Amino acid sequence: MLDFNTLHNPYASRRMTAYAKNGMVASAQPLAAEAGLSVLRKGGNAIDAAIAAAVCLTVLEPTSNGIGGDAFALVWTKGQLYGLNSSGPAPQQLTMQTLKNAGCQEMPAYGWFPVTVPGAPAAWAELSARFGKLPLTEVMAPAIKYAEEGYPISPTVGRNWEISFDRYVHKLKGEQFENWFRTFAPQGRAPKIGELWRSADQARTLQSIAETKAQSFYHGDIADKIVQFSQRHNGFLRKVDLAAYKPEWVNPISVNYRGYDVWEIPPNGHGLVALMALNILKGFDFEMKECANSYHLQIEALKLAFADGKKYIADPSQMSLNIEGLLSEGYAADRRKLIGERALQPEPGNPPKGGTVYLATADGEGNMVSFIQSNYKGFGSGLVVPETGISLHNRGNNFSLDPNHANCLQPGKRPYHTIIPGFLTKDSLPVGPFGVMGGFMQPQGHVQVVMNTLDYHMNPQASLDAPRWQWINGKTIEIEHSFPEHIAQELVRRGHDIKWSMDTSSFGRGQIIWRTADGILAGGTEPRADGHIAMW
Repeated sequence: MLDFNTLHNPYASRRMTAYAKNGMVASAQPLAAEAGLSVLRKGGNAIDAAIAAAVCLTVLEPTSNGIGGDAFALVWTKGQLYGLNSSGPAPQQLTMQTLKNAGCQEMPAYGWFPVTVPGAPAAWAELSARFGKLPLTEVMAPAIKYAEEGYPISPTVGRNWEISFDRYVHKLKGEQFENWFRTFAPQGRAPKIGELWRSADQARTLQSIAETKAQSFYHGDIADKIVQFSQRHNGFLRKVDLAAYKPEWVNPISVNYRGYDVWEIPPNGHGLVALMALNILKGFDFEMKECANSYHLQIEALKLAFADGKKYIADPSQMSLNIEGLLSEGYAADRRKLIGERALQPEPGNPPKGGTVYLATADGEGNMVSFIQSNYKGFGSGLVVPETGISLHNRGNNFSLDPNHANCLQPGKRPYHTIIPGFLTKDSLPVGPFGVMGGFMQPQGHVQVVMNTLDYHMNPQASLDAPRWQWINGKTIEIEHSFPEHIAQELVRRGHDIKWSMDTSSFGRGQIIWRTADGILAGGTEPRADGHIAMW
């Protein structure tokens, strides 16, 4: 297990690693973390706390997730790790020909075309039914109260709300988008930081989901409202799509890195990218973090992993995906040989045949949860179902319209998914949940957090505080303003196209909870957001 006496924080931070024994909830929104803790104090477990925090986030941080989004979870309980994929498929009426008839050359980001079946409400109900201790009505009560009574907008959420509003004013034209403005900009503007915001519609919807264990969302009156809205504006969601939906329990996938097993949800999510990169990187020695060669090797490995991920990752129920081959030692060795002294233009290989919120919870009984949910880009599609407060996500924006691509659009198919929860174990014992939200930054954030922890022996807070980088495309790398300048200059000399960025939000927002060998919980939270750890 990790020796926390050797873990240090070489970076200046406004936070220190937090320690507790009885329970911990780490979230980018303080009120959500405290809601999760309140559920723990009432006798709930880490699963209940994760649901409570997640549902609260749909109200407290609608700029990143919502009732109409998707969710994934990794749950450690009773000595085993479980994976839940609660992402939804494309509607049966949505076909490639439909988009071509509309003149689309690629998947749109707004409107009905990118809307897939929402999976988040089903995730809450499924996790509660299988592993929860408290009634779902009690677990969801804090979120319902915040929606009904209101809450003051936090700084990061307020800034992102204003950005989304400014974009939507120009992008969302037509009657079908009017309810977004009524719901999320009732005064004709984004709510200001510190201003009270509430949604009675969200409160009623969440109450109904809690009382019916999400049945009303997929089979009842909420489903009727979603379908009526869809039909009124020539959308594609129908009752059959909602009624047929069920989340899927999956076997998590892993690679061993420095003696620890790093776990991810299998495709259609792209946690596979992080695992492929780590598999390549474990063939190198990393004695020093702050040197150009260390960053160069990480960047090159992730570029190769993304090249494969973007070619091969798709809904495994619709196609054959050779995960074992992509994660094999032999394939990692072949990809590793491509890395030289200069930046490469990444190309996919040939393996052997064969806007998001993240939170972490742990309790005193040994349960731990890595949970993530999203509307994808900001508020999602720009569509809000009248009288419900449900902002429908735009996850289908990731579909390809190339009929020969693995991730091509098909009715009933789930798209390539960017949200990924992570988990770390050693010798079949839990170390804990971790995650870094943020679209295509997520597997890059996972690799950086894992390496900060296992290669550079940083504590949880230091792992999150460290300057981040992200591969954009080709040889282009964005780096944070705090990234060491002399290393950036050396990377330029190696052929990397380095772009400095002052926008820290684009580098993801993470949470970590590690459990020591003696049962102490150690947590870190994101300095790039309104991160908070609630504990006792």
